[in-house]
Amino acid sequence: MAKAFFRLQKFLRRTQFLLFFLTAAYLMAGSLLLLQRTRLVIQQGSRGTSTNQALPVPDGMAGIGIIDPRMLQNPQPGPRLLVGMDALQEPALDQRHSPRWLVSRNSELRQLRRRWFHRFISDQEPVQTVGFKAMKHTAEHKGTYMGCFSEDSRERTLKGAVFYDLRKMTVSHCQEACAERAYTYAGLAYGAECYCGNKLPATASKPEECNSECKGEKGSVCGGVNRLSVYRVEELRAGARRRRNVIYRGCFRAPENLTDTFPASLIQPNLTVEMCSEFCSKKEFPLAVIRGRECYCGYPTGRFSLHDSADGLLCSGMHNASSTAEGKYCLVYQTPVQDTRCTDRKFLTTKSKGFVALSSFPGAGNTWARHLIEHATGYYTGSYYFDGALYNKGFKGEKDHWRSRRTICVKTHESGKTEIEMFDSAILLIRNPYKSLMAEFNRKYAGHLGYATDRNWKSKEWPDFVNSYASWWASHVLDWLKYGKRLLVIHYEDLKQSLIPKLKEMVEFLNMTVTEDRLLCVENNRDGNFKRSGAKQKDFEPFTQEMKDLINRYILTVDEALRGRNFTGLPREYVPR
Repeated sequence: MAKAFFRLQKFLRRTQFLLFFLTAAYLMAGSLLLLQRTRLVIQQGSRGTSTNQALPVPDGMAGIGIIDPRMLQNPQPGPRLLVGMDALQEPALDQRHSPRWLVSRNSELRQLRRRWFHRFISDQEPVQTVGFKAMKHTAEHKGTYMGCFSEDSRERTLKGAVFYDLRKMTVSHCQEACAERAYTYAGLAYGAECYCGNKLPATASKPEECNSECKGEKGSVCGGVNRLSVYRVEELRAGARRRRNVIYRGCFRAPENLTDTFPASLIQPNLTVEMCSEFCSKKEFPLAVIRGRECYCGYPTGRFSLHDSADGLLCSGMHNASSTAEGKYCLVYQTPVQDTRCTDRKFLTTKSKGFVALSSFPGAGNTWARHLIEHATGYYTGSYYFDGALYNKGFKGEKDHWRSRRTICVKTHESGKTEIEMFDSAILLIRNPYKSLMAEFNRKYAGHLGYATDRNWKSKEWPDFVNSYASWWASHVLDWLKYGKRLLVIHYEDLKQSLIPKLKEMVEFLNMTVTEDRLLCVENNRDGNFKRSGAKQKDFEPFTQEMKDLINRYILTVDEALRGRNFTGLPREYVPR
């Protein structure tokens, strides 16, 4: 009896200790959660008045440089703005336009980071060991498996085109992508990377060294660490030929010495555009140039930049490649092959001394600007956020900590004194708010490359979105003008129209030097993978008159602030609508 009682007493003591431990853990977790919420409230309250209030608008337009036609027809008084950069007065809030965007934005950023964290964890999970014999190479794939090859990342043989997909990469997806771009071989590595080219890697490896399972296809091999599973896709090219895009670039004056300008050439009786394009694609050149029976392949260079096209009439009759217009002019076509002279990128070998921001309002073209900067400089850009979709598109700086200083600049949409002053300098990218709002609305509902549906545009979300985000567009610029230490202001519209001059400004601001050929390569790859696809919204006016009045007042405010800091004012196309 005593023995049983002793056991019971021992059990109760253990239970008591366990309950005490669980209670302490519960209290600690609750305390941490309370502290986190308190810190968030304090941060929201200290972000600066200009990011936490509805922006005021000016009464008069004298000296601004942009005239609001609404003032000529139906002027309405509004609260005044002190445009001086020393202080911004806090006006009474208009409930219709109160800045709910801040709470919404913080929520979005937390969700974005949470999603990325889960993606990052899942991506970092060790790949389950799969027996090599269970892996499939050719059973379900149309291409011919050529073997496992080693590949030096610094000197790749298959470098014609590169794709990433950390979630859904399959052998078929890689094969089809390479076949549509007229390449002969498709190589897969690390379970998620796809490389295209027309030459086999020189060094073969043991078959068992290609042991990474494809991220999107269980049981299939997608290379390994510094190993490529290579497939020949010649059989697929005939079917893919119908889908290939051979783009007519125009009629141009031929260089004085064609053989010196272009590395490869072909003379063929009855030469056709398809024959020349196929020849240049096989040679991995992005340009096919035709002059009579002569076909030349190459890149845009200083001697042949494609900037000054000739009158199309001078090449009339040359589309069948039967005449030469006295040999002075030639037809130029863009082949499906990617210009690879500027696709190599890496992290900075030493930490950057200057901490540079690439700042913009969402939807202002920040991702596109990063694409241009990375290809022009050869270095990755970082991000204040973590976006797995962009990492899949080749932005490897997404996974690097934004304060590592291993990237050439850091993407941010943040504003407020604290967030701005931690950067030494910044490129401030500004876009027409009408276009920015629509682009960001598309991204919210259809991702980086899609379009929102008609139902989205006609829902209650759209007017709420405009009322919340329009003030953010203005306060973002005003904050960077006020707190930014060293700024380069770039207008999205100017960058799009004059890409090379504006890109040169950005590269020089980053203390980098690049060659003209590399800039021409960037121009040749200017869109990258970031053109929206899918069903575009129909031709309709999504902005009501009330929305236009609100946005136009913010445009005038920002224009005045830019001129007050001796920057170029906003392009005239911003107002009116």
